[in-house]
Amino acid sequence: MPKSLARFSLLLIVVISLGAAWSASKIGFDYDFEKFFPLGDNDLFYFLEYREQFENDNDFLLVGFQPKKGIFDQDFLVRLDSLTEHLKSLPMVNEVYSPTNATRLIRSPLGWTPIRYLHLDQPARLQQDSLTIYSREDLKGRLFSNDGKAICLVIKHRQRIKRAAADSLMAGLNQRVTTLNLPRPHLAGKVRAQPVYLELIQEEMIAFLTASLLLVVIFLAVIYRTTWAVVIPMLVVALSGLWILGFMNLVGKPLDLMMVLLPTIIFVVGMSDVVHILTRYIEELRLGHSRMASLTTTFKEVGIATFLTSLTTGIGFLTLMTNNIEPIRDFGLYTAIGVFIAYILAFTLLPSALIFLPKPRIAVNQTARRRWKVILTNTLNWTFNHQYHIICGTLLLIVLAWIGIRNLEVNTYLIDDLPRSHPMKSDFLFFDEQFGGSRPFEMSISLKKPDLTVFDYPVLKEMDKVDAYLMQSYGTSALTSPLSIVKGLNEAVNGGSRDFYGLPDSSEMASFTKYLKQIKRQTSFQSIVREDQRYARFTGRMGDIGSSLTTYHNQQLKEFFKHSVDTNLVNFRVTGTSLLIDKNNAYLVNNMMYGLSIAFMVVALIAGGLFRSWRMVFITLIPNIIPLVLVAGIMGALGITLKLTTSVIFTVAFGIAVDDTIHFISKLKMELAKGKSVLYAIKRTYFSTGKAIVITTLILISGFMTLLLSSFGGTFYIGLFVGLTLLLALIIDLTLLPVLILLFYRPAR
Repeated sequence: MPKSLARFSLLLIVVISLGAAWSASKIGFDYDFEKFFPLGDNDLFYFLEYREQFENDNDFLLVGFQPKKGIFDQDFLVRLDSLTEHLKSLPMVNEVYSPTNATRLIRSPLGWTPIRYLHLDQPARLQQDSLTIYSREDLKGRLFSNDGKAICLVIKHRQRIKRAAADSLMAGLNQRVTTLNLPRPHLAGKVRAQPVYLELIQEEMIAFLTASLLLVVIFLAVIYRTTWAVVIPMLVVALSGLWILGFMNLVGKPLDLMMVLLPTIIFVVGMSDVVHILTRYIEELRLGHSRMASLTTTFKEVGIATFLTSLTTGIGFLTLMTNNIEPIRDFGLYTAIGVFIAYILAFTLLPSALIFLPKPRIAVNQTARRRWKVILTNTLNWTFNHQYHIICGTLLLIVLAWIGIRNLEVNTYLIDDLPRSHPMKSDFLFFDEQFGGSRPFEMSISLKKPDLTVFDYPVLKEMDKVDAYLMQSYGTSALTSPLSIVKGLNEAVNGGSRDFYGLPDSSEMASFTKYLKQIKRQTSFQSIVREDQRYARFTGRMGDIGSSLTTYHNQQLKEFFKHSVDTNLVNFRVTGTSLLIDKNNAYLVNNMMYGLSIAFMVVALIAGGLFRSWRMVFITLIPNIIPLVLVAGIMGALGITLKLTTSVIFTVAFGIAVDDTIHFISKLKMELAKGKSVLYAIKRTYFSTGKAIVITTLILISGFMTLLLSSFGGTFYIGLFVGLTLLLALIIDLTLLPVLILLFYRPAR
């Protein structure tokens, strides 16, 4: 590369980097959980239509209190009522259901009269109020906890609320709670969770990059012992991250829960290319070649291999686009683009800089070279002397891993990524334990016969069966439906007697038609039943029991519908955001296996193209499949489940781990092309690529280990198991791979 071209390259890189820095500074953050719904799914299409008819099922905020003097203390209730009225006045709040404004209807000659359960202005009646409340099964677990020690407010806020409005709601709530000197509230809901995740994402991205930076600086300083050999590689990977962030902002892609990993991955993956180039360049200098000759040889021998490794890594990430979850697809796409940006910078910025930089002192230091040769010689000799032990040991590990894989489950919880000690996690657990859960439950009711409405007695009888099943076997609480409307009316027209909270006799249903007409304009009615009264909903809450158990419950519910409900009369269908998030798991294994199959095919094509040998295809694949099998076995043995975040471990790990194998077989091909025997070619390849493979793998592992600092369980496990996969792949590449080549590869004659 002439110096004039090098100067032009450096100038162009500076200009692009300045533009990227300006663009990256404006990148935003996306905390929309609905992006994790499965694209193209029939249940998604159904839910989108359903919520247009009713409302979005997770646009609520639960606020729980545990006052020290008890929930029926008058002073506390008065302050709670003040909070309720304040919240109702906020512009982004639609309704507030509170213990202090909870009422039951009574029909009198004067019309419908709402009667409050709590008489705040009559302290003497509060004890009797408490007895009345806890005699009603429909109130316990809704606004009043089952153990009588906590109460709950349900805030229905603006549909699909934006970030600024959500922050304003939370600020208004917290400020009023402080002003009224109320106990610290327990909070659960989308507007509570999304800002917490966003804040953690921003903090962790900085933490990951800082930790990766420090580790890589230490590694480079120890290995190359030259300032520029630390600064230039760091500049290459830093600009790679900057360029991809600038590009993302340019095309309107914000950062999200998955994208927080991108800068760290680009940082460590980009460093792999740089280390291979520098290591080979320094080795050529040690052989007495000039800087230009050393660069030429480096480009010739490392350039193709590095391009192939960037290709396999990029395609490994691109296979994530087979996933039907938008954030995972975007993560795969933009990480792949970042990998190729890193490759371009490694082969433009680095050589352009090397032309103007002096020869590093380590290039004339033969001590390190001899030390590495001794280590690699001993390792290779041990490998050749224990060939069958290596194969038998590998087979034994595979058998043990298979036992663990049989225990590997696909399961996720709504907020299981957070540690149990996190305040938000404890708040959600509080609602699971005291109020039946914070997870929304939705089920539609549609009629099969055109002459019926949801308030016809045969339909209500079917609803009654379903209601009982949902409460007793499915695990729902705080259920509201057309059935609960009729039960409440039956109680109201009978003087408010609790004994009449239930379905009236069929002979009495005719008179209920006029009562329904009188209340049909109420908001609570319209949110449950559509205008034509042929489409309605069951809505409630349930505990976060995990997607696996919920899926099982849904299957049992379908069986219940099939055998116990007249499905020729009425159709019930579970829907909602919780169902859609659970359905993601149904796609996880298929998406993961499909993506890995594509990655395997690409590696097979590369190996087949280099060697024109089916044997070499399998020899190349086996050392990279085994680490995945071992890690899957470890996850199963430790009880770590597959979920949205951990499902990318295997695709990401394979795409990166295969790089070492590609470097090894590319160099092997060059040596065999010189007419050398397989044994001698393996030795030359081992000594030539071994050091770079070890160094790059250690840097990659260190980079992924920084993810162990994460508060998110999924991110933590990505760092742990991708790092472990890379370590296992390194060991296998240095032991099993040479053995497989020696025993099974036969060069074409």
